[in-house]
Amino acid sequence: MLRNYLKTAWRSLVNNRFYSLINMTGLTAGLAVGILILLWVQDELSFDRFHHQATSIYRLENWAGTGNSRQIWTSTVAPIAELGKQELPDIKDGVRISHNGTYTLFRYKDKTFNEEHTQFADPSLFSVFDFALTQGNPAKPFPDNHSVVLTESTAKRYFGDENPLGKVLIVDKNNAFKVSGITPDFPKNSSIQADMILPLPLLFEGMYHNRTDGRNQANDFSNFNYSTYLLLQPGASTSSLTDKLRTIHLRNKPDDTDLTYLLQPLPDMHLYRADGSEGGIETIRMFSIIALLILAIACINYVNLSTARSLLRSKEISMRKIVGAARSQLFVQFLTETALLFSLAAVLAIGLIYGLLPFYNQISGKQLALDFSDYRIWQLIGLTILGTLAASSLYPALLLSSFEPLRALKGKVSSRLNEASFRKILVVVQFAVSVILIAGTFIINNQLQYIRSKELGYDKTHVFGFFMRDMSQHYDVVKAQLLNQPGVDAVTRASSNIVSLGGQTGDNEWDGKEKGETMFMWPVAIDKDFIPFFKINLLQGANFTGAVADSLHFILNETAVKTARIKDPIGKRFRLWNHTGTIVGVVNDFHFASMRQKIEPAIFYYAPEQMQAIYVKTTGNDARLAVAAAQRSWKQYNTNYPFDYTFLNDSFNNLYKSEQQSGMLFNIFSTIAILISCLGLFGLATYTAQVRTREIGVRKVLGASTSGIIQLLAKDFIKLVLIAIVIAVPVAWYTMNRWLQDFAYRIDIQWWVFALSGLLALAIALLTVSYQSIRAALMNPVNSLRSE
Repeated sequence: MLRNYLKTAWRSLVNNRFYSLINMTGLTAGLAVGILILLWVQDELSFDRFHHQATSIYRLENWAGTGNSRQIWTSTVAPIAELGKQELPDIKDGVRISHNGTYTLFRYKDKTFNEEHTQFADPSLFSVFDFALTQGNPAKPFPDNHSVVLTESTAKRYFGDENPLGKVLIVDKNNAFKVSGITPDFPKNSSIQADMILPLPLLFEGMYHNRTDGRNQANDFSNFNYSTYLLLQPGASTSSLTDKLRTIHLRNKPDDTDLTYLLQPLPDMHLYRADGSEGGIETIRMFSIIALLILAIACINYVNLSTARSLLRSKEISMRKIVGAARSQLFVQFLTETALLFSLAAVLAIGLIYGLLPFYNQISGKQLALDFSDYRIWQLIGLTILGTLAASSLYPALLLSSFEPLRALKGKVSSRLNEASFRKILVVVQFAVSVILIAGTFIINNQLQYIRSKELGYDKTHVFGFFMRDMSQHYDVVKAQLLNQPGVDAVTRASSNIVSLGGQTGDNEWDGKEKGETMFMWPVAIDKDFIPFFKINLLQGANFTGAVADSLHFILNETAVKTARIKDPIGKRFRLWNHTGTIVGVVNDFHFASMRQKIEPAIFYYAPEQMQAIYVKTTGNDARLAVAAAQRSWKQYNTNYPFDYTFLNDSFNNLYKSEQQSGMLFNIFSTIAILISCLGLFGLATYTAQVRTREIGVRKVLGASTSGIIQLLAKDFIKLVLIAIVIAVPVAWYTMNRWLQDFAYRIDIQWWVFALSGLLALAIALLTVSYQSIRAALMNPVNSLRSE
């Protein structure tokens, strides 16, 4: 029986090649794109969930500041983890991680690498998390403070096929680290990443050695520089635990009354903000909906064509029933036809996915792979195909198998109102989705263009920068050499990257500051050339002069003055850390972070010993010569270190890399969804022209014009598209307005976006149906009248 079903199904597909090809193309494209999107979604949802204790691990964070300065810090002080573990039974263990900015150049024999992805960590990193050691002692991964744990790929870079355990790496010039352990490479879906792990006590040793103020790692509650993870006992109350941790903190530093602790579950870190509000999960939902919509559109195409062509198969079905075929047999027959078509489409889709995956990874920034040994891949593909198959096959099979033989033979089944209405609803849904996607594409692109073109408050054109290392001690000489080179217009230096400044501080004071008030500021050490170099507008006062007296002067941005409520700021007292001086200038606000956040208070001070970042403005055409000159100066003072520079335009674009990737994917997915919709509309238009062939012939004989025939065939589809536009506009506005809420600086959604989206959808629909309409209208009426 099954063999007969398959043979009949294959014969039906072959005999209706045109419609089979349309269905096959739509289903293949829909399945391929839908599965690709769902693979991306699956990868995003898997972040940090592979740890077997993931549900008991929390990242410790803190609310800090008051008023407009209140914000969440995802890093904490070093002592809180140890004190919490000692005093609070709910804390089973803790892990502290801090980025390594001390040791960078590692050498083994003739191999030298500048390592940028190294971390300091507690030994408990390898017991709390599932980062097991494949070599070394898991109970004691760091025998001493000059041990290092490498990932497998890092060990391969240095030692090849040699056993790495016990080997010694020379670091910078006079430090040595012995390899004490090897761990597998950190999974790509881990928020914690590193190539090397150094013992945290080594960091403490460097920070607190020879300190005269009595500070050490056990009592320093001022340095918020550690990502802290706590492994909690089952059933522990996070709310009461954070209160107890705050009590411990205030006992050691009573001044931090504006600080409270909070705990974020490890599995939520990647997709939710620190305060638990939605972050990346919004993008996940958006792409999940797009995947389902694309799959739905592919299903709608199949359902529409299957039900629309019911008239052409009604006599076949009637004859089958008359000769004894039961309804259940016909139902299975039609299911088999759909299953066969889906099987072919699924095979083609998987092949298409395999071919497109490298390109898809390049656009999305992922490293996805079709690993068929992973049950989750089969689960995702299987559920997608089965769900789509069920959605596409059940209604057409029920409809076609329900025909009454006598009515079908008389041709009285094709015009039933409910079937025609159902097809119209599906077409409206298809094009409503298309309009939403077109509008979304416009708005996302407009927002990204707004970010790229918005006036930042400083000029980053043709500027590149790098951190000087040993060059900083010879800055004046280097500056003079560079200014004498062709292609160099100006040179300046600072302590931070202007595109994305470093850390904040609330350790400040000014006349009029209220008790308990905190104002977090972004402190930047700059030289006298910095403000004119970047063409930052000096609103009040004067710039630094480069004199020693500048160490007692401060320049604030507008937001800092407003937040501190300082009137007539020039000459007013201001304290930053342990330096008290006067405000000598006020500059206009400029963007030194992502436009997802508002401009915050910034303070500029003069401290040449802290200015490690150098900036070089080129003429543009001779930028290559300027970079070459900077590289020569680098090699003169940093012989063993590779020269690494970045143009500020590239640094700025990297701030919005995820948005640009999402926007690119959204554009591609929208285009594919629209093309699949058009494919279905093309098939329906072809069918409509086919079943109305004789009517068209009669109308032409009676004097109907070609344009009149085209209008007759196209108007029904155009009405449906207009209804789709009316439905889609409010949905598109609501959805994109929510997406824009993530940006502190954003565009206003204009009415013309929806008007243009509707017109495009209408134009696409007209172009799609016009070919078949024109072809039918131009047909010889004699041939039309002969048609059955």
